[in-house]
Amino acid sequence: MTTDVKLKLGTRASPLAMVQAEEVRDRLCAAHGWDKSRVELVPVTASGDKVLDRPLAEIGGKALWTKELDAWLAEGHIDASVHSLKDVETVRPDVFTLGAILERADKRDRLIGAASIAALPPGATVGTSAPRRAAQLLNQRPDCKVVMFRGNVATRLSKLAAGEADATFLAAAGLERLGEDGVGHALEVADWLPAPSQGAIAVECRSDDERVQGYLAALDHMPSRAEVMAERALLLALGGTCHSSIAVNCDYAGGELSMRAVLFSTDGAERVEADARFDAKDTAAPGLLAQDLLSRSSSAIRSLFPADR
Repeated sequence: MTTDVKLKLGTRASPLAMVQAEEVRDRLCAAHGWDKSRVELVPVTASGDKVLDRPLAEIGGKALWTKELDAWLAEGHIDASVHSLKDVETVRPDVFTLGAILERADKRDRLIGAASIAALPPGATVGTSAPRRAAQLLNQRPDCKVVMFRGNVATRLSKLAAGEADATFLAAAGLERLGEDGVGHALEVADWLPAPSQGAIAVECRSDDERVQGYLAALDHMPSRAEVMAERALLLALGGTCHSSIAVNCDYAGGELSMRAVLFSTDGAERVEADARFDAKDTAAPGLLAQDLLSRSSSAIRSLFPADR
């Protein structure tokens, strides 16, 4: 069997990102009957992994996870990029396309340090850098204090072990992919909504590269694509930024999507919620849900969506 490289997959160099890239490689090889040597993983240290002492929104937002890979992909140094889709900007360059959305893993957050939000001790200090998690926590437990936690899974768990906070949140999917699925307690989506596209691995390639698109098509999971594209359409219609506190869950069943979304003020004191059920091919429905949410939002919430001002 020839060992000529068929594809070069770009990925962030963090442990979780590498595991996700390995999963994509394994699925590609299984789908096409390739030896693993035919898919080369090309890691890069993303800007977002270099600066850990400030919130992401203050240093460039989600683009800090993608810009190095984008440059390599545009220049042809790699054939495709592997991403956690929740970390990818809603508006992407036209020269790229999402060639595959893998079957979505667990969408839930896990709370580490307590069995539930209610079980957090009075006045607990909770570490997170995500506005969604902070606002959702303060909405349920206004007595808690939020401190910034950034870094990969191991870094955040180390900060927790060092006593920098009483508890923190991590995505269940990431923990499971790292073999840490026994860590923490899952927060059910009925009570605690995840981030848009949470649990989804995306593979992006050049829009004009039909060869690579053909390879990636074998990995695409239609129900997962329908869910995450609807969630991203909601984000786009809201005009959300890294400062916006947006929580959403979309479930696919029988050709339909059921979506529930909540917007919060930064301090969690105010929230507005909406839900809808619509045909999975109805691309307008997420935008209508966004309009409904914004029309009923307070000024404290609307101020977090500059595109609406």
